Amino acid sequence: MVIGVVALVVIGPERLPKVARTAGHLFGRMQRYVSEVKADINREVDASELRDLKNTVHQAATSMQDAMTSHVNDIGQEIKKTEEEFNRLSNPMLHFGLAGASGAASQSGVADAESSSESAQQQLELGLGGDTETRHQSNSGQPAGT
Repeated sequence: MVIGVVALVVIGPERLPKVARTAGHLFGRMQRYVSEVKADINREVDASELRDLKNTVHQAATSMQDAMTSHVNDIGQEIKKTEEEFNRLSNPMLHFGLAGASGAASQSGVADAESSSESAQQQLELGLGGDTETRHQSNSGQPAGT
């Protein structure tokens, strides 16, 4: 109230309404400017909080992805070990430690024996192989030399 009396005395009654109107407009502009600055600050704070939240979520997602990748790799290794153990146990030669060069040789020997038995079977069917004396004996019922 003291300010209003001093303004009335200094400015005078004629110009006081015009000065009061101008002061009101300036005060309104100042309030709008302050409210805009407050809104900008609040937006920046919100944006900063959102950035921090985004970074936190991104770090959590990356951490979870790394953990999942690690677990998937561990599971893959366990599956591989289980598969190797299964293969080892399902093959008796490997199970009893007979694998390696002797296992390969025995597999090769089995293949050779199978092919030679097939060859012998074919020779018998054609009458080309085997003991001829034994065959003549069985056909005539007598020894071949007599």
